[in-house]
Amino acid sequence: MASNSMLGRVPPHNEEAERAVLGAILLNDKVLAEVTDYLGKDDFYKSGHQELFDAIIQFRQDSSETLDLITLSSFLKKKDLLDRCGGLSYISTLTSDVPTTTNASYYAKILKALAQRRKLLTFSSKLKDSAYDEAQDIQKVIDDGEQSLSKLNNETAGSDNYYSIKDLVTTTISEIEERSTSGIKSGFDSCYAPLDSMTGGFKKQELIIVGARPSIGKTAFALSVTLNMIVKKKYRVGFFSLEMSASSLMERLITGQSHVDFSHIRKATLKNSEMNSIIDASGALYDAELYIQDTPNMKLMELRAQARRMKLEHDIQIIFIDYIGLIDAEADARIPRHEQISMISRSLKQLARELDLPVVCLCQVGRQADGVEPKLSDLRDSGSIEQDADVVLLLHREVGKNRTDDEGEREKNNIQETKIIMAKNRNGETGVFSLAFVSNVVRFEEMEMSKKFISGNNPNA
Repeated sequence: MASNSMLGRVPPHNEEAERAVLGAILLNDKVLAEVTDYLGKDDFYKSGHQELFDAIIQFRQDSSETLDLITLSSFLKKKDLLDRCGGLSYISTLTSDVPTTTNASYYAKILKALAQRRKLLTFSSKLKDSAYDEAQDIQKVIDDGEQSLSKLNNETAGSDNYYSIKDLVTTTISEIEERSTSGIKSGFDSCYAPLDSMTGGFKKQELIIVGARPSIGKTAFALSVTLNMIVKKKYRVGFFSLEMSASSLMERLITGQSHVDFSHIRKATLKNSEMNSIIDASGALYDAELYIQDTPNMKLMELRAQARRMKLEHDIQIIFIDYIGLIDAEADARIPRHEQISMISRSLKQLARELDLPVVCLCQVGRQADGVEPKLSDLRDSGSIEQDADVVLLLHREVGKNRTDDEGEREKNNIQETKIIMAKNRNGETGVFSLAFVSNVVRFEEMEMSKKFISGNNPNA
């Protein structure tokens, strides 16, 4: 049912443009292939024009004859569609108003734009009705509305068409040449050389899972990558923290950037030199673009809505989520948790594609991985995480093994070697490399960089 605001108003349309497109098709069979890149049946406003366009598509699929008034009218009579398409006399008039077929694509684009306006009016009317219906959950109304609007916004001519390999080869080679010439990667660098070498950077539309047992440093890893991205690469980052407050995250970012001992910040036992380092670090962070949402146990639809808002308002380039197990799927309590996690995982992958950016999500690893290197199958609650993810990184530290002198020296300096296991990489290689977790500044560094901590030098110097 249409809302009162739309009663008595005629939706946007252009009957002359519709006639011109149909007439051009009847005059030149090749025009059909051109305009179907833009139009479908529902892009016509007049019902008779919808029926005729659909009948022309059917004719082309069912018949090898040349399309003209005679062959089409015969086809329409056999299918008992002639009257529904306006009758033979009306169809005959369509060609008389078309002096040339060269403008058919131009008129097709006009019809597409008008069709999108009608869809927008229908969307707004339904959204208004849903907002008035108090039986509907308001957050679901908002989420559904944002998804519909996002889909309409991304709808472009030819978006549902197949691609010729000739076109794909040409465009792909051009993109490769441009990247080679400019030296710009297609992914977003973490600034950890071994990781970026394997992934080529985190790619748009990818879901990246970072898994580990508690206390191994999932959040520290995510914040370390975030710090590299916002300070070194000047990326725009969205961070959803469902466990820690924004102020706690900020303290970690400051200690990671300043390399001031975290316990000194927490206990307020700072020396003057440390306070100066913090002030310098704060200056670097102040100019960075990081947007933090710290709602605990956030509902899935709210998270998606906030992510869209960050994308719209700040054009964020990557999203971090800490962590998947704390997202509320808003599902029936009788649905098993692993099925709820499956819903969340699929939704996050869809979000990455919808917003055209990487989504990095942290995940717990099951108890079976205590003391041993974790595997893909150890990801907690759902195997669908493994299926949906494009990249899976698993963090692991050896516990209780005999230490070499070098390892003992590193531990004295709060440096713990951590294995980063590339367990899945849909578009690249898998493997294992190590990073140094510098526990007193709660930050990951490359192993070579960690030597500066042992020597007492400032790593930023």
